[in-house]
Amino acid sequence: MSGTVEPLKDALPAKTTDVPPRSTFLSSRIVRNALPFGIGAFSGMVATTCIQPADVVKVRLQLAGEGSKGAAAASPISVARTIVAQGRVTDLWAGLSAGYLRQLSYGMLRLGLFDRFLAFVETRAKDKGRKVTFAERAAASLSAGGLAAGIANPAEVALIRMQSDGMKPKAERANYRSVIDALVRVSRQEGVLGLWAGSNPTIIRAMATNFGQLAFFSQSKPLLQDYTSLGFQNQALVASGIAGFFAAFFSLPFDFVKTRLQRGGKGADGKPVYRGMMDCAVKALKDEGPLRFYRGFGTYFVRIAPHTVITLYVADNLKALLM
Repeated sequence: MSGTVEPLKDALPAKTTDVPPRSTFLSSRIVRNALPFGIGAFSGMVATTCIQPADVVKVRLQLAGEGSKGAAAASPISVARTIVAQGRVTDLWAGLSAGYLRQLSYGMLRLGLFDRFLAFVETRAKDKGRKVTFAERAAASLSAGGLAAGIANPAEVALIRMQSDGMKPKAERANYRSVIDALVRVSRQEGVLGLWAGSNPTIIRAMATNFGQLAFFSQSKPLLQDYTSLGFQNQALVASGIAGFFAAFFSLPFDFVKTRLQRGGKGADGKPVYRGMMDCAVKALKDEGPLRFYRGFGTYFVRIAPHTVITLYVADNLKALLM
């Protein structure tokens, strides 16, 4: 027996050269075009599961003291305590099924469309021998956000109704059993168009959110690659954190108006409280002051930033793995 140890690689079977590609299925053109949409839906659902309690508290904060300029602002912690005290801890996940539906519609479409739009502008820029500009990234994010929000608005309405239902007196609560129940009852009571209540501010808010998230994320990643020594995972975390801040900053005023409109309800005269987006914004500005549009920014940031980080981090890793 020789006194030398044989190298481990010599003990392993030789690699064959006739191994098929990792996945012919993933290589097909149809699947590669569809993957960004599936990745968008899955990553959004993961983030929604984690962030839903903050979203519920955010909605309650925005609706508290409606129409009263002098009303004291509740804190996120006090709102969360009230929700738990009046019901159960699981009430912090109210509307989760609607949140999932939102990600299976809006989340899927916004990330999928952005990926396809960005791929188009990248190909065009490459053909012209230049890099993609921030303006092109912004246009892709704004277009994807607006289209996705317009199509997915019913899920947004159901989500708001389910999250705000607990604020009403027990005798007046709808007690929706599920997102499907909410969609059916809203359409029966208010007509099919009721499912598109607040669609204008929803679309505008989505465009603002996607501009902050996707344009800044896609712009930050190449810069971090070029000017820092961060690895892939840290690049994704830092870029998504930057995107989360700008998403919250640009979108909160529109989210505030959208929430008020989608809550529904009528005034003492039997007419809708707000005639539209501008009417809601003007009344809130007049009755509650300009800072009202940014009330709950901390909670909104806590909700938007982690949701952005989780969504984009998961999506970025899945894309690198599968595409």
